[in-house]
Amino acid sequence: MLKRLLLPTLVLLAAPAWAQTASPEVAIAGLNEDVRGLSQRLADLTLRVEQLEADNARLRDQAKSADENFVTLAQLNAAIADLNKTIQLAVAATKDEAPAPSAAAAPAGDFPKQGVTYTVRAGDTLALIAKRTGAKLADIVAANKIANPSLIQAGQTLFIPGGK
Repeated sequence: MLKRLLLPTLVLLAAPAWAQTASPEVAIAGLNEDVRGLSQRLADLTLRVEQLEADNARLRDQAKSADENFVTLAQLNAAIADLNKTIQLAVAATKDEAPAPSAAAAPAGDFPKQGVTYTVRAGDTLALIAKRTGAKLADIVAANKIANPSLIQAGQTLFIPGGK
């Protein structure tokens, strides 16, 4: 690349030396050839600049559209919060539609088969429910197949074996 740029310059610098030894027609022909070469190089550079400008415009458009495709962390958190609310409402609706277990439908296990149903209220714990109903905590856990006693929810219906 550098060679292509330097060659016309060297020819122009050397022109006076050979122009003195050659006839005026030869000197003019040499200069015409130099001008033709420089004109071609100028055309090549002009084309390359146009290509670079087009690429630059395309990249600007891509950057602009990329900014429109991203969301902020706040927007993402808001969408997740909305989704969580929707899921909680759906779970609550499903629990409301599920039939409550009755004394006759109590699950098998080592606990009294007679009892009552209890709908969990906000702030309830299994220990508090057992105390209120006179049932044993272990019987409530076994009858309702509760894996984690601290994960009961308001609106949940429990079978209380031997409860009042």
